Amino acid sequence: MKTTEDTILLDFYGNLLTDKMRNTLELYLNEDLSLAEIAESENISRQGVGDTVKRAIRQLREYEEKLGLAGRFSSQMTIINEAIDLIDGDDAEGARALLEALKTEI
Repeated sequence: MKTTEDTILLDFYGNLLTDKMRNTLELYLNEDLSLAEIAESENISRQGVGDTVKRAIRQLREYEEKLGLAGRFSSQMTIINEAIDLIDGDDAEGARALLEALKTEI
């Protein structure tokens, strides 16, 4: 099943996959092709495409589990958005405190 999380993980870790895995997953997630459409264009079985997609997604999730880059990025974006909301609410000091805390994380 296609998820937004998998697409984000592909953006972060796609270059760590083999060319075949990355290309297949890009067609599946980004181009929204079906397994059958990918199989036809790549001259392999639908089952082969499905296996490649599953292995690639499992690999991306393992990278995220070990490295945590996508999760860290997401939490940093949350802090930035909270700081923007504080600025919009004329709470520059609150925004500054959030951004200072973020700076120490980086």
